[in-house]
Amino acid sequence: MDILKTATDWAKAELFSTPFFILFALVFIAASLGFWQLGKTDMARAYIVPTLVAGVLLLTIGLGLFFTNKSRITQFETAYNTDAPAFIASEITRAEATLKEYNTIAFKAIPIIIIVAALLVLFVNTPTWRAISITTIAMLIVILLVDGTAYARMAAYYKELKMMDIEQEIKK
Repeated sequence: MDILKTATDWAKAELFSTPFFILFALVFIAASLGFWQLGKTDMARAYIVPTLVAGVLLLTIGLGLFFTNKSRITQFETAYNTDAPAFIASEITRAEATLKEYNTIAFKAIPIIIIVAALLVLFVNTPTWRAISITTIAMLIVILLVDGTAYARMAAYYKELKMMDIEQEIKK
């Protein structure tokens, strides 16, 4: 098992999935422009700012993750060639921290925020708050969809790292 190839494959898979944030960001921004140009009712005009903000947030997330993971590919090779056991140990630590973050943020905090936003839709009758709540729900669903697959990839990568770490311990 080549851990450098596994790490590089994981980073490349991340590079494939992060543009989905950018794609959805463009959809939200286009929707904002559509509401701005075509919105005639108070409800339609209330969506202009929330969808624009959601689009900018998703664009920021997507670009940030894309460039971070792109730089990791070259860093992986350098770190692995410098000290393979230290590389594996640091990747195990990073993967564990990332999985904990996913469990806390993506699978606990985001669903709670979605529930609160859904309650706002039910109990607040102003167009602005309804638009904010519905846009928030849509944006968080996009994040959950992309992060759900990223979590699965990270869990598989972590499993590979742990197996490599065990193999190294056995060789000692």
